[in-house]
Amino acid sequence: MANRGAPKISLGTTIMAVEFDGGVVVGSDSRVSAGQSVVNRVFNKLEPLHDRIYCALSGSAADAQAIADIVNYQLELHSLNMEEPPLVLAAATLVKNISYKHKEELSAHLIVAGWDHKKGGQVYVTMGGMLARFPFSIGGSGSTYIQGYVDSAYKPGMDAEECRQFTKNAIALAMVRDGSSGGVIYLATITKDSVKEEVIVGEDVPKFYDE
Repeated sequence: MANRGAPKISLGTTIMAVEFDGGVVVGSDSRVSAGQSVVNRVFNKLEPLHDRIYCALSGSAADAQAIADIVNYQLELHSLNMEEPPLVLAAATLVKNISYKHKEELSAHLIVAGWDHKKGGQVYVTMGGMLARFPFSIGGSGSTYIQGYVDSAYKPGMDAEECRQFTKNAIALAMVRDGSSGGVIYLATITKDSVKEEVIVGEDVPKFYDE
């Protein structure tokens, strides 16, 4: 029998980002798997690309992390050359270009979100050479289970706290339904003035069923 090697470490996951007036909320679950095994229950899939720009990782853990590291390095150089913070669109464009150029070698899907002085809070989807801005986006294996929920629950004009709750609810629902999503919920709220990172655990994780 041919040796197929060890299972690929995968971020079978649920990731999400939502715009609000003045910033964005980015969230994810924390489960990392290899085949049928869970290899890490509390991995933070929210990766800073710059001071006010984050990405949410899904797909192959190594591939997604490699893209984030490269973009982080390039944005640092870009910021030094321009003598100002980079735009969220610039970060998303870098992610898109790297992902598309190496589409045969890399298996990763990143949502890029953040705040800049030009357009405020922004959420970008980068997949298959596409780059598009949306008021909110979901991704990962758990996203198929919550598509109906997010389409119904999203309301334009939500404030930061409403977006936090919307993101927590959606990820919690996906964690219940998707075997590849689970653990805790990581959140980052990004505004002009700060980045607030949170970990939602235990009884603070929203529940929608009787145990």
